[in-house]
Amino acid sequence: MGTFKENMLDIWQKYHEEKDATEPTDLRELATWAISKKMWAPRPIDVTAGFAREMADVLREQTRTDKDGREYRAFIPAKTKGSDGLPLFKWADIDVAPRAHVEKGIQGERRQIANDCFALAMKVDHYNAVHPKDEPLQVIFNFEEDVVEMKIAKGLDNDEAA
Repeated sequence: MGTFKENMLDIWQKYHEEKDATEPTDLRELATWAISKKMWAPRPIDVTAGFAREMADVLREQTRTDKDGREYRAFIPAKTKGSDGLPLFKWADIDVAPRAHVEKGIQGERRQIANDCFALAMKVDHYNAVHPKDEPLQVIFNFEEDVVEMKIAKGLDNDEAA
């Protein structure tokens, strides 16, 4: 028996042996298929991990607006290590959190954005290499204009809101 991820990929491959692999896949349909073939069943639930995920989802969505009209996320996570050595995210209210926590959270979010940009660049480069006769896809990774436009759309003066 392989790892969880290997087993999930095996389900994906077997599904596409029966279906048209060139068509995008609805993962709910794939789940129904896998369950009907007895290839997948829910794993036991860790109640505290489930609560933590749900709380993180709620905290991530909470926003406030400051006196200058800037809407911001009210809570910020920062990655650390738990007592078991595994990754752990600790959350804090950004308005009262220690500076070190906020800096660590911001660095982590920036790293995540950079990783997403890298993954997107690899997708675009791969697609362009596999489809050399098509006009190449292009992506601009400088987001400064996007941020300025968003500030303007929110009615924030770029100099004040920076």
